[in-house]
Amino acid sequence: MLKRFSYILAIIVLTLLIALGGMLALFYHYGSGLPDYQHLADYKPPVVTRLYANDGHMFAEYAWEKRIYVPVQSIPKRVIQAFLAAEDKNFYQHSGIDIPSIISAALTNIGRVAESKRPVGASTITQQVAKNFLLADIAHAVSYERKIKEAILAFRLESAYSKDYILELFLNEIYLGSSSYGVAAAALNYFNKSLDELTISEIAYLAGLPKAPSRYHPVRYPEAAKIRRNYVVRRMFEDGYITAQEAKEAAAEPIVLHERNPGEVVHGSYFAEEVRRELMEKFGEKALYQEGLVVRTSLDPQLQEVARQSLRQGLIDYDRRHGWRGAILHLILSKEEKTLPEKAKEALAPWIPKLKAVVEPSGIGAWHMSVVLAVGSQEVTIGFKDGTSGQISLKELQWARKYINEYALGSGVVKPGDVLSVGDVILVEPSLNDKKKFKLCQIPAVSGAIIVMDPHTGRVLAMHGGFSFKISQFNRATQAMRQIGSTFKPFAYLAALEKGLTPSTLLYDGPFSIDLGPGLGVWSPRNYERDYLGSITLRRAFELSRNLAPVRMTHEYVGMKNVKQVAEKLGVVDHLPLQLATVLGAAESTLLKVTTAYAMIANGGRKITPTLLDRVQDRHGKNLYVNQGRFCEGCGNVYWMNSPPSLVDRRQQVIDPATAYQMISLLQGDVERGTAKGVRDLNRPLAGKTGTSNDYRDTWFVGFTPDLVVGVFVGFDVPRDLGQHENGARVALPIFKTFMAEALKNTPAIPFRIPSGIKFVRVDAMTGLPAAGSEPNVIFEAFKPGTDENSFGKPPFSQTLSPLSQEPKPDSSTESLEEPFSLPTARQPDALPPAPRTIEGTGGLY
Repeated sequence: MLKRFSYILAIIVLTLLIALGGMLALFYHYGSGLPDYQHLADYKPPVVTRLYANDGHMFAEYAWEKRIYVPVQSIPKRVIQAFLAAEDKNFYQHSGIDIPSIISAALTNIGRVAESKRPVGASTITQQVAKNFLLADIAHAVSYERKIKEAILAFRLESAYSKDYILELFLNEIYLGSSSYGVAAAALNYFNKSLDELTISEIAYLAGLPKAPSRYHPVRYPEAAKIRRNYVVRRMFEDGYITAQEAKEAAAEPIVLHERNPGEVVHGSYFAEEVRRELMEKFGEKALYQEGLVVRTSLDPQLQEVARQSLRQGLIDYDRRHGWRGAILHLILSKEEKTLPEKAKEALAPWIPKLKAVVEPSGIGAWHMSVVLAVGSQEVTIGFKDGTSGQISLKELQWARKYINEYALGSGVVKPGDVLSVGDVILVEPSLNDKKKFKLCQIPAVSGAIIVMDPHTGRVLAMHGGFSFKISQFNRATQAMRQIGSTFKPFAYLAALEKGLTPSTLLYDGPFSIDLGPGLGVWSPRNYERDYLGSITLRRAFELSRNLAPVRMTHEYVGMKNVKQVAEKLGVVDHLPLQLATVLGAAESTLLKVTTAYAMIANGGRKITPTLLDRVQDRHGKNLYVNQGRFCEGCGNVYWMNSPPSLVDRRQQVIDPATAYQMISLLQGDVERGTAKGVRDLNRPLAGKTGTSNDYRDTWFVGFTPDLVVGVFVGFDVPRDLGQHENGARVALPIFKTFMAEALKNTPAIPFRIPSGIKFVRVDAMTGLPAAGSEPNVIFEAFKPGTDENSFGKPPFSQTLSPLSQEPKPDSSTESLEEPFSLPTARQPDALPPAPRTIEGTGGLY
């Protein structure tokens, strides 16, 4: 008997030794080539780069994997408990693999394999960390090889790292759907909450996602999501993490996703894209999408929203002036489909399926898509996707005359049927006074841009580069090179003021022609009013945006070389052609460059560079980039009973401050008496200039207060005429006015700062001659030292002015707007003149 027992014992021992040897061989075979896990000790996962506005609002994120890394000590205890209950209840007891769970899974899989079903696993959290971090290339393979490798690595991880650190890696790496990596990102993306704000129900839902995030989405698969959530709730109760009452309440709570509060959203997509490009250039793609940069920008959320809304409304206003281009499409509706349902059955409205099948146009924003159900004599009845209905009154359709082209409209709207018919799919927005009443909407075909800048630092405070970023990501503020029209004129006049001319200097507004050379024809620019005013002051020529006077001034006295020098010094254009047509705006530039140049006039002639970045930090808070605009001498010293350190302005002086102020005064005059007088009723110090390019293709307005510069551009992406009289004063200036009215609301009116040396003299604004205070049109004119006594009512040169070719018409042009410049008659109207031949004279080369 003893011998027999010894024999059996020997067999058992031998079997165990063979099994142990086999396991050792197996572990050696699969474990010899496994990845090194030591680097996890200093693991730095890809995290989200975030862009913040100047008030701390986050407005954009960039990442390949949206992850917010949270140390395990900062993760709420209940979140940890939920994931342990759902994924690995014995996590703190096992050594990497859970033997009882493996045995249970093995028994279950016997039946599942027989039924040709996918086997279930028994992976611990440690094994999942091994799979996600070290076996990513075979993470989705269903094989015993992968499971063995996971087990081996799990043992190694457990021996190298603490349980808490392994759990930290897991909770920050796990994919939970909706582009969410880690629990913190998932809490934000699903519920717009931080981890400590989540309810038990929400925590349980997130803890149930690692198994199959896509199969438990609460909108696409609400029943499956609820079953999985309740399973986790039950496990939490069974493991003693929550009470029976808490479990009951959590299981009864609906799963409701919460998007981010619209009131907290900053609509800065164009701004963010500019920042993204700059970050890519400075730090590279990997840093942007993986290193979790913290980017503080110059964006002002309030000004950004005002700028966006102002541009949007201005484009809509222009678009409505040119008529209705028609419905999105037309649906054929049966008699039953036109029927309005009872309120209790709105969700079953017969038109819903057809309307839902229509793809919404991009960029509709807060507008709604609807279908016309009935057309009456005074109103139109419309239906929505949710089964509700509303009306559009005849009054709200008056603007919708048929679009023919930019110069023509169809006949007036007499009845709703002139605009809409049953089955038309249209865009509408609700009336402010009655939610059942709606306005007909249309996405503008025209586009544009607006930029808001601090003139003292160059910080861009707001930027919107089109009607909608969803329609087009092309940024018209920074990427559109367009002819800038009369917004260029201030730089020609700056060159004149630097040469010694004054605002009271007489110019000659008369016919002008120049031969461009053999076969190139003759260039004969003209004024918008098609008249001549003869002798006219420099101020008056500028305020009325006359074309002939500045061209003659440049040709006969200032010289294109000096205009070129000023324009390039201020950065309006990089290389200005030596052509007289550029005085009238033939050169191309971007809104950002033009606005920056005006900002240098506004700040007294100091050089600035437009910036969007204030500070860039890495994930640990180390500064990678700081925008240093000012310098403080002695700030490193400790002061006690001494004077404070001084701030040193190291900006380069590119224009004499007195000359810059004279230009500001001229631009103020444009607001008071000239082409920009549409904004003078804002009743505060404002300066600015309108601009219109050839054939009304591009319209501009750039204006400023002492501390804020705003540039506006409007035009078609594929340049074409905007329509007769659609110039800068009518198209772009109202956008500026709308912005300023809101942005400056409840702020004090600050006068422009006057540099030392400026002398003010009472003059007649029309003649430039000295005047008494009781005379009409008297202004205080700004003169630089030594210029006032020699310049009243005099031309800049000694020659006698040539007589007019026709008698000047009465000066009724104060109500007029500037004309787009005209190009050589011998060339196509959209062609720029080539570089003309050398002309000897006081102006040098042209």
